[in-house]
Amino acid sequence: MEVILKQDIPTLGNKNDIVTVKPGYGRNYLIPKGLAILATPSSIKMMEEMKRQQAHKEAKLREAAQELAKQIAAIEKITIGAKTSTSGKIFGSVNTIQLAEALNKKGFNIDRKSIIIDGDSIKEVGSYSAKIKLYRDVVVTVNFDVVSE
Repeated sequence: MEVILKQDIPTLGNKNDIVTVKPGYGRNYLIPKGLAILATPSSIKMMEEMKRQQAHKEAKLREAAQELAKQIAAIEKITIGAKTSTSGKIFGSVNTIQLAEALNKKGFNIDRKSIIIDGDSIKEVGSYSAKIKLYRDVVVTVNFDVVSE
């Protein structure tokens, strides 16, 4: 069964993509929740017209995301303080929330949901890197240090 996605679904595809799904998944979940519509010839034509109109807008968004990526890449290191024991283990963990707050202090308003840390959370002092997805294909890597407070 082919459907047209009405919004981005991380495991399936992006908005306005035509994807093939199992019939039950499409009929019982995607279509009733308003996440997709059935891919009929008329809906495909309508979607293609919408894509043409949005191409200009997306080009501007991609350009803005690439400019922001250059600015973020110019940052040498970000330092995040955490309470630690004498052996260097962190009480709790450092995750995307603390990294988003550190970036916010530097003047970048980045949503924590767009930050990906390898291993999800950090439990020891050291140097790490994270990826920030600014747009569909614009991803920037940020290096940061976790230090003892």
